[in-house]
Amino acid sequence: MDRLKALETFVAVAQRGSLAAAARAEGVVPAIVGRRLDALEEYLGVKLMVRTTRRITLTPEGNAFLEDCQRLLAELAQAEANVSAGGTAARGHLRITAPAGFGRQHVAPLVPAFRARHPEVTVSLNLSDRVVDLIAEGYDCAVRVGDLPDSSLVSVRLADNRRLVVATPAYLQRRGVPRHPHDLLQHDCLVLSSDASQTRGWAFAVPGPGGRRDLMHVRPRGPLDCSDGQVLYEWCLAGLGLAWRSTWEVQADIDAGRLVAVLDDYAAPPNGIYAVFPTARHLPRRVRAWIDFLKDHYGRAEFWGRVPQ
Repeated sequence: MDRLKALETFVAVAQRGSLAAAARAEGVVPAIVGRRLDALEEYLGVKLMVRTTRRITLTPEGNAFLEDCQRLLAELAQAEANVSAGGTAARGHLRITAPAGFGRQHVAPLVPAFRARHPEVTVSLNLSDRVVDLIAEGYDCAVRVGDLPDSSLVSVRLADNRRLVVATPAYLQRRGVPRHPHDLLQHDCLVLSSDASQTRGWAFAVPGPGGRRDLMHVRPRGPLDCSDGQVLYEWCLAGLGLAWRSTWEVQADIDAGRLVAVLDDYAAPPNGIYAVFPTARHLPRRVRAWIDFLKDHYGRAEFWGRVPQ
């Protein structure tokens, strides 16, 4: 088995959603793609995909393996590019996009420092809460927060992101501290309005049978809601209620004592902060330099306002 070809085939099938689509892209018959996947699963001793005539579904092991494969293939492509480019400096125009709130706080401030390190790169930064089509709109890279939808794009996980229930000390003194997610129904909660994307409510991990942790969603309510998360954050800082916010937004406030996290025993597993780009093949040096720059900064606890232990 050519393991590199098997990994590339596995990623292609996962991204395109079917053996037939991956086979067409490579110019081979689906049976060859299927045999490569069978050989890879036999070599690893684990089931990566559940294949039916209608769809391909990744197993939990397959999902974890996909992320590692994408990262390895991207690094291999960059190593090849480094050799073929003769070690030349990053140069050219870099077009990047990020969510508005996260981008203002944790992407835009890094751009000047990135340019100082790579002066031959010019940068255009788009901040938007819509999901930008990287290929159609000509972007090199996106920073995205949260669970990623299935797509043909390549992603690299840059950092973990948790969602916390937070409030000011004054609010908690006035209204009391919730001890269980169900207690939120008795509190003033600052929630996204119904036309926003947070339709399932706030997520928590609660004890389940056999010692496992089950995911539970609570739909809290309160006298105030808004479609803009930044407004909810500001209302929370003003002591108007409890809010469910990301660590990237509130960690510095928690460290400074302006906000207090509650219900930590029920915190849901973290999601991710990702760099997303169209393809790992022939990745321009400027894009790889930007991703490495983000990984370096986002990997430091102090970047998020946390003091390393």
